[in-house]
Amino acid sequence: MSAVESFSGREDFAALLEESFNRNEALEGSVIKGKVVAIEKDMAIIDVGLKTEGRVALKEFNGPGRDQDIKVGDEVEVYLDRIENALGEAVISRDKARREESWVKLEKAFEAREKVSGVIFNTVKGGYTVDLDGAVAFLPRSQVDIRPIRDVGPLMGQPQPFEILKMDRRRGNIVVSRRTVLEETRAEARSELVASLEEGQVIDGVVKNITEYGAFVDLGGIDGLLHVTDMAWRRVNHPSEVVTIGQTVKVKIIKINQDTHRISLGIKQLLADPWDGIAARYPVGARLKGRVTNITDYGAFVEVEPGIEGLIHVSEMSWTKKNVHPGKIVSTSQEVDVAILEVDQVKRRISLGLKQTLRNPWEVFAEQHPSGSVVEGEVKNKTEFGLFLGLEGDIDGMIHLSDLDWNRPGEQVIEEYKKGDMLQAVVLDVDVEKERISLGLKQLGGDPFVDAGEFKKGQVVTCEVIEVKEGGLDVKIAGTDMTTFIKRAEIARDRQEQRPERFAAGEKVDARVVLFDKKARKIQVSIKALEMAEEKEAMAQYGSADSGASLGDILGAALKKATTEKK
Repeated sequence: MSAVESFSGREDFAALLEESFNRNEALEGSVIKGKVVAIEKDMAIIDVGLKTEGRVALKEFNGPGRDQDIKVGDEVEVYLDRIENALGEAVISRDKARREESWVKLEKAFEAREKVSGVIFNTVKGGYTVDLDGAVAFLPRSQVDIRPIRDVGPLMGQPQPFEILKMDRRRGNIVVSRRTVLEETRAEARSELVASLEEGQVIDGVVKNITEYGAFVDLGGIDGLLHVTDMAWRRVNHPSEVVTIGQTVKVKIIKINQDTHRISLGIKQLLADPWDGIAARYPVGARLKGRVTNITDYGAFVEVEPGIEGLIHVSEMSWTKKNVHPGKIVSTSQEVDVAILEVDQVKRRISLGLKQTLRNPWEVFAEQHPSGSVVEGEVKNKTEFGLFLGLEGDIDGMIHLSDLDWNRPGEQVIEEYKKGDMLQAVVLDVDVEKERISLGLKQLGGDPFVDAGEFKKGQVVTCEVIEVKEGGLDVKIAGTDMTTFIKRAEIARDRQEQRPERFAAGEKVDARVVLFDKKARKIQVSIKALEMAEEKEAMAQYGSADSGASLGDILGAALKKATTEKK
């Protein structure tokens, strides 16, 4: 071989060697295929085709949810870290290879919003770690299931689908959710199930949960609400009175909302409606027994038969207790007699009366105490217009101010009485419809106008001064209980003598009747009128216009004659 040929061969070899080195360096940091040429203890010797071999621990071929039996001759993919290490071997890794493969697949699944398979293999703060065929993802605790679960043990090590919520290749972070997969699956199942159901359909279900307002019933993958008002025709205070958790119940589908997938259920709809023909069974005026089921501020509900309740309004509970809470008249579960007042089948309402089963106490009083009879009662109240007496039957009667005394004003007389006083009174009138009883106190004594007989205008009467006042005299007609008032202007003919202080209490004077109205109960007397009448009579008897006698002579003679007649 010539020198030229030898030099040319060396150049070609150098070029090939450099090309080989460049190609090998390009493979570093990538996944390449290799062949298992030997297995020594816990290591697999793999030929990666680079005129060198690498070692991979057998445990790297296994992982959560997967076990791989490696044997000589198997072809595997490994990650080439670098061509040679200090021992002259290729540094390769199966874990890194798998991770690289997984990231590529996961990124494609994430972009396509596809589900990925993974295995929960460890618990960390705030959640769990999931192996996604080599890539490790984080599963937040809130994303494990639709409802919070206490024990995740049964889910550990089991391959199951997940949805990738977030990926960050640079930081190596992956966040997944199992809950979204379940919700999607559940939504699909619910849609299919809802589509197979119809309103009016009767179906069996299992009571899953009970709340204050009803019970949730599992219809085989979807829940329906059995509201408390649809459990029975009767009043149900709490759903637990009708159903229990785990109980299988036959229900009727009342309504289906296709948008929200909400299903309303009913049990009472499977039973005959007790309100059908209600008016014929409970005619107005009929009396029956019932049980008090509920008490409110405005009345009490009474069950007259299973599923049928009527309301006793507070105004129909008692004849006499007007402003009392219904709970002070009846109690829950009490059996009461009621009367049917009104039935409305359309509105499903029955109005009941409690007081109608008892006699009207005003009717009873009117029968037992006709007008003119005397009753006794305690003073319950004093008002500006009279006294109220408590009477038998828990009712009240009123004595008006005008019926307290024949002669004195009522405003004055009422001050003599106080609450708790026992009084007798005369029944004047009973108005059953208006529930009013009128009583009189002064009627216990005789009417002085009736007892005194008749008085004629001009009649002379003797009066006893009761009280001297600035404006006149209070006097009583002698021999009677009638009193009247003589005004200052009527106590004397002469102005100078019209002075009330001229008289004293107990003094007797004569006066002339100037008005007597028995119907209006009025009598008026006047001393002045008597003096003028006597003067006129004296003039007629003892003098004339041309006699020449003075008025003093005439009056003197008249007085002398009157004195003689009296003696």
